[in-house]
Amino acid sequence: MFGDLSGMMDKLKQAQQKVEETKQRLNTVLIDENGADGKIKVTVTANREVKAISIDESLLNDAEELEDYLILTVNKALKRAGEINEQEMAIAAKSGMPNIPAMDMFK
Repeated sequence: MFGDLSGMMDKLKQAQQKVEETKQRLNTVLIDENGADGKIKVTVTANREVKAISIDESLLNDAEELEDYLILTVNKALKRAGEINEQEMAIAAKSGMPNIPAMDMFK
């Protein structure tokens, strides 16, 4: 009914390995986001890890303004990272999946 079960298991292991490799690669993909007219720069990985934050001295005088700009900029960077992460992980997972009969019914 399902053909070669051993072959499908091997394909699933390959898919899992591909997903793990993609996760590792996404740690090296850096996303830069600028805010406050370029006075704040946030760098995150595609795995949504903050790597760097750079703040122009002119924003250090107003803590509330700095916090607002920082929140906006970090959220924009994390959103972009999430989009890239989801796309790459979906590609990695799909590329290694075995062709299981009747699974296309669930699309």
